[in-house]
Amino acid sequence: MNGAPRVAVVGATGYAGFELARLLLRHPEIERPVFYLRGENATARCLTEIFPQLRGWGEAPCRPLSVEAIVKSGAATAFLATPHEASLEIVPKLMNAGVRVIDLSGAFRFRDGETFSQWYKLNAPNAEALSRATYGLPELYSADLPGAKVVANPGCYPTSVILGLRPIVEAEWIDLARGIVCDCKSGASGAGKEPKRDTQFVEVNENFRAYGLFTHRHTPEVMEHLGVSAEQMMFTAHLLPIERGILSTLYVWLSEAKRAEEIEALFRKFYAGRPMVRIWPAGKLPELQHVARTNFCDIGFALDDSGRRLVVVSCLDNLGKGAAGQAVQNFNVMHGYPESEGLI
Repeated sequence: MNGAPRVAVVGATGYAGFELARLLLRHPEIERPVFYLRGENATARCLTEIFPQLRGWGEAPCRPLSVEAIVKSGAATAFLATPHEASLEIVPKLMNAGVRVIDLSGAFRFRDGETFSQWYKLNAPNAEALSRATYGLPELYSADLPGAKVVANPGCYPTSVILGLRPIVEAEWIDLARGIVCDCKSGASGAGKEPKRDTQFVEVNENFRAYGLFTHRHTPEVMEHLGVSAEQMMFTAHLLPIERGILSTLYVWLSEAKRAEEIEALFRKFYAGRPMVRIWPAGKLPELQHVARTNFCDIGFALDDSGRRLVVVSCLDNLGKGAAGQAVQNFNVMHGYPESEGLI
């Protein structure tokens, strides 16, 4: 593939990392990616040693993680599917070496580093790297992506909530004094691959629970990109006994009565030309099975007879549009490819 961009992938051993590898190995516009690993996986020579299901997909070479090795490889872009702590360390080094970064962690998602530090209980990110970071939600910030040096891939919950509410927030149709309720539910893969008691099979199977009330680290991300305060929004996350998927049910009061046709027209106009957002007809609601293993965010709504009470339902795959798929979508926009390249 003459002229095709070279990419590096750091940390491909988690759930989102595997999804990212699966997408990039089939992407038609890039050279075969090289995977940089650390820890017990650093000795792997090919990703198929860790994920046998990738056998037959072609070469997926692995190397021990080294910023110097990534730079010497000629990679123009590096995807980081790494913990927040690792991204804090690696992103500034890659950026300073001229490598563009798409970071799937939360390390560079906030305009204010102190917000990250407060909610994630980690050191604030490098100020220069943070100042050059772009929030990677293509439906809202695609104009900023072609020149971005660091792209902070959004969180899975925030993607579903922000896409579901941003059109009516911008239209100033919401009665913010009555508040917004974000009732969100995710599959167990959203908790990551590291063993945890709460995500063991016997804890998740045939169970359903809320968690992180008033302390969930995705809360400030939602507030920042909706332009609302903590007093105007309630965000609650729940763990579903399923593998993957997010369904967010969003409750708002409208400041003036609207017709269902007006709501649908607003959403369709707002997301016109955005291939990864699918708007459902008024009164019809998406389900998790409609978006599983895709990069789509499906949005539907119901409006009560008064025209004032609105419920928006936003569905996506937390490993697709909520993580790896969105990272590839950001890559496509950065390099001038169609947003859906390698995703449909």
